[in-house]
Amino acid sequence: MFFAECRRVETRSKLTPLAALAFVAFLGQPGSAIAEDAPAPSAARSSDDSKATELESIAVSGDWLGTGLENNVKTFAGARTVVDKEDIKQSGATSIGDVLRRVPGVQSTDNSGTAGSAVSLNIGVRGLTGRYTPRSTVLLDGIPLAVAPYGQPQLSFAPISLGNIESIDVVRSGGAVRYGPQNVGGVINFKTRAIPDKPGLTADASVRENIYTAGGGSNTQYNTFLGTQLDNGLGLALLYSGMTGRDWRDGSDERVNDLALKFRYELTPTSEFYGKFSYYDVKSRTPGGLTVAQYNADPFQNTRPTDYWSGERKAVDVGYLNTISANQEFEIRAYFNESYRTSALINAAGTQLQYQPRNYNTLGIEPRFTQRFSLGPLQNDVTVGYRYIRERGDDNSYNQTLKTGVISPTSTFDNATDAHAAYIDDRIAFGRWRLTPGVRFEHIESSRVDETLKQTYRTNNNKPLPSVNLSYLLNSSLTLFTDYSTSFGPVQNLQLSSQSAANPLQPELAKTFEVGARWTSKRIHAEVTAFNMLFDNQIVQLPGVVPATFRNIGATRHQGIETAIDYAFAEDSVLAGLDAYANFTYTKAIQKSGATAGFDVPFYSRVTDTLGLKYETHGWTFNVSSTHQSSQFSDVANTVVETPNASVGRIPGFRVWDMQADWKIPGWKGSSLTAGVNNIADKRYYTRNIDGNPGRMVGAPRMVYVQGHFVY
Repeated sequence: MFFAECRRVETRSKLTPLAALAFVAFLGQPGSAIAEDAPAPSAARSSDDSKATELESIAVSGDWLGTGLENNVKTFAGARTVVDKEDIKQSGATSIGDVLRRVPGVQSTDNSGTAGSAVSLNIGVRGLTGRYTPRSTVLLDGIPLAVAPYGQPQLSFAPISLGNIESIDVVRSGGAVRYGPQNVGGVINFKTRAIPDKPGLTADASVRENIYTAGGGSNTQYNTFLGTQLDNGLGLALLYSGMTGRDWRDGSDERVNDLALKFRYELTPTSEFYGKFSYYDVKSRTPGGLTVAQYNADPFQNTRPTDYWSGERKAVDVGYLNTISANQEFEIRAYFNESYRTSALINAAGTQLQYQPRNYNTLGIEPRFTQRFSLGPLQNDVTVGYRYIRERGDDNSYNQTLKTGVISPTSTFDNATDAHAAYIDDRIAFGRWRLTPGVRFEHIESSRVDETLKQTYRTNNNKPLPSVNLSYLLNSSLTLFTDYSTSFGPVQNLQLSSQSAANPLQPELAKTFEVGARWTSKRIHAEVTAFNMLFDNQIVQLPGVVPATFRNIGATRHQGIETAIDYAFAEDSVLAGLDAYANFTYTKAIQKSGATAGFDVPFYSRVTDTLGLKYETHGWTFNVSSTHQSSQFSDVANTVVETPNASVGRIPGFRVWDMQADWKIPGWKGSSLTAGVNNIADKRYYTRNIDGNPGRMVGAPRMVYVQGHFVY
């Protein structure tokens, strides 16, 4: 039962009234009420199962997750949430983490050395660790975002800014066959703004000022978009997003530049060549954790003014898409990116700075072919694809003694990975049923060379990963679905040094099963999903062992339920223009191995929820919303009492409230002025960092912001 009692001093979390009402309303929706909201059937549509495929258009498509998925979210056979640009704007979010914590099953966990900064992305799905988002496949326009998707999937450097994003597609399960390697936490695709499909100049710009009422910080965010479609078939778009200023902590200065040039050229009426050139750089000073005494004295102070992270990425991707016929499609993509990131972190004694510069370059190529055919009453969309990724890089480390300025010798490791993935799936339509069996096979060869000791570590991984999705289109609004998938994470660069005959590291393996329903109609959008995930063979770092040593030692089980509802009141009702929304997630993630078996996994909340109201009238839009998460443990032993240095102890839960007003400027279509307040009550909350700079990390205080968006 998803209201299961939380462990130890964790109090029983209450389902918020609005979320409870939403959940009950969804499950108890009577057929007659549903029928009122469903689109009226066309005269040509038959109600018998032989014609039921007309409930959904199954178009051969090059969408990033495969056949027709991007345009058929409501019939997707798995838990999936798409957040578009308008939703992002209405949320008042300042970062990607702010947006994603509103998605069911997703938690933003700033417990890393870059917490609170624009450098990293810290997202956990369904109780999986969120530190640098290592358990999800994260994509930018369908291309891996990590500097080394196999060797270092952690996003300690995440080259993406919120201002250039058009939508965020979060597939928590059901999309595992085509994308990997690390997809136990689902697939997250950031889609940049699209090239216009009409002639003439499309242009807009926005600027936003964020002011924190505690801590003394402020920063400015700005975005620009220019695009056009030329008569010769060439489409172009220039995207820029930047940020300067600082956050709410002393000495948290940041600078971000995110630039992209996209192009598309129509070769024939059925084929096109497309691509993107991009550049990203960021530098962020990171204040680090505070002891209990320091936090109580001033939670916004900075005891590590020397620490910073910075990074740079140059990338290019190109593709060719040919819709050969109504039944065939071919697409091939190639990409290359070159990344650099470094950090400077002071030691506990305050005597030395450790510098960790790292270089990466990644090359990928992905061809894919889809063929549609019929076998009696079965319509089949068979897709075969292949992906090759070549990673090369080096990670370095050296120390500087602050008193003397002396720099130690540099230790260097050279890393190389060649990964081949081949997959096949078949999307079968039979009446109202949609069945998609598939399998991906991964072959990975990795090596790590210690240039100081002249030692080489190697590993080869071969893994078949089957998956199957099933959905039933009960009517034009309701989709029932279930799916089963397997996913894995290969042995990573830093872990290879632990390889030996006595410690033959194996890839991490996870199996996920879920069942759910999604309702989509004119006024109601609702979903409910129950999931069960067994994560075996986890690679963990052994505590207290020097040098760092990794072993296959951990297993965890993740179970829970995710719900969401959005209800728009009828246009002829007294509440016309009002939209009420809520989501609620309960997750129970338990360790299954070792001395801490039965204890909670660290850094996740069993209960999270979001609720809010949006009201539109006469060019104005008003929003009030709230997000909540229950308490967390910060260690595998689930220690409750906090230590004086704040490195261990239970992290209290919290709720914050936000509000926003948006005004569409009359006579200037698409332009608007926005003002808002996040964390209205100035709720003081914190997370905990367990890196080399451990301690409490205060959350964002009250923030007042104003934004202007101007369309040409």
